[in-house]
Amino acid sequence: MDSVTLENFRCFGGEQTVRLAPLTLLVGENSTGKTSFLALIRALWDMAYDSRAPDFREEPWDLGSFDEIAHHRGAKGSGTERFDVGFARDSADGPSTTYSFSLAKDGSVPVQVGRRISKGENWISESLPPVASYALRLGNESGEWRPAIDDPEPGADGTVTPPMWVLYSLTLFRRAVGIPGMIPIGGSRQIEPHETEALLELAMDASRAPGIRPFASAPVRSNPLRTYDSSRINFDSEGNYVPMYLAEVFSRDPDTWGFLKGRLEDFGGPAGLFDEIEVRHFGDHGNPFQIRVKMHGERSKGPWRNLVDVGYGVSQALPIVTELWRPDSPETFLLQQPEVHLHPMAQAALGSVFCEVASPRRPRRQLIVETHSDHLINRVRMDVRDGVTDLKPDDVMVLYFERNGLDVKIHEVTFDSEGNVDAPEGYRGFFRTERERSIWGPLGK
Repeated sequence: MDSVTLENFRCFGGEQTVRLAPLTLLVGENSTGKTSFLALIRALWDMAYDSRAPDFREEPWDLGSFDEIAHHRGAKGSGTERFDVGFARDSADGPSTTYSFSLAKDGSVPVQVGRRISKGENWISESLPPVASYALRLGNESGEWRPAIDDPEPGADGTVTPPMWVLYSLTLFRRAVGIPGMIPIGGSRQIEPHETEALLELAMDASRAPGIRPFASAPVRSNPLRTYDSSRINFDSEGNYVPMYLAEVFSRDPDTWGFLKGRLEDFGGPAGLFDEIEVRHFGDHGNPFQIRVKMHGERSKGPWRNLVDVGYGVSQALPIVTELWRPDSPETFLLQQPEVHLHPMAQAALGSVFCEVASPRRPRRQLIVETHSDHLINRVRMDVRDGVTDLKPDDVMVLYFERNGLDVKIHEVTFDSEGNVDAPEGYRGFFRTERERSIWGPLGK
């Protein structure tokens, strides 16, 4: 995703569109909608590419029912009856593809009641039950049409299967029988064959998922264990699967293990967490195992230590860094407060990892990170300024969530090539006040 649009969603009242970069950092006070923004991105991906109803209560985030998700303006009963969200996906050789969704209340949950995709002058829109009967409309700047077939009936649960297949079937039917496949609406002329082809291409391209579903990380990861039992790998937001994954790779894929081990140690040393990491099996593959780490002194190496015998920060950082470098990981990462339990030095080191993973010289990765860590942000800013990776200022976006009464405004904060920050007044207001008090003593004296 290259931008997100939202209106009447949670604490966001008026329509806002903000740009996303390969590395996007979400900052702001507590309860300003940063976590809601992460949850929205996953829901948008699901609605656009996975043909699933949006689940705003799926772990690691629970946004509640429709009444908790729809924007309220203060007075009792003042909640909106629908909210609108969407995103755009840029193209290197043409206009962006935009996706728009309208959601309304059905019982207590939000359901899609309308969606639209567009690219250039071509667009496709759908009205969906239960608010209205199903209707599919297609158009461009020259006219508007509907398919010359009956609209599909809703299923037993009241939903309609996403009908992009209708366009494909329609085109085959038109070619085989030789009759018009579209009925003009509102005085439009008959559609031309090349216009039908363009709309079909839009439908097929827009419904093609770019990769796999985004990875979402919980703000607090799993507790370490002294000994792990080998078991099936079940990916989860808290990183419970990571020890099993590392043990599996260690036993079955030496090349991948060597790569991951190197990347983990490249982070662990500068972070002050560990210099070496190993998987220690008690017997053959499939038996219990331990994850152990070792620190190096100035003249000698220390002993191997179990995860439970070292600082809690190791077990909190390990799932994040492993997932980022896992060769078959998703293209998009939604990370909530990855700096939890980390010393400022480790927080800064994590910022360097983010820059390297999001670098254009790597396979495409997009990181959207909610953080309260100035150390992490400053490391990103300095690494971009100093050219540590191929990440350029345009490849980084800081989204500053600023509370304004009952609404929240999202500001785009950017870096220049010298690492300077172009930000609104409130972005550093608290820190500036604290620094002045530290230098000059109690304010007003």
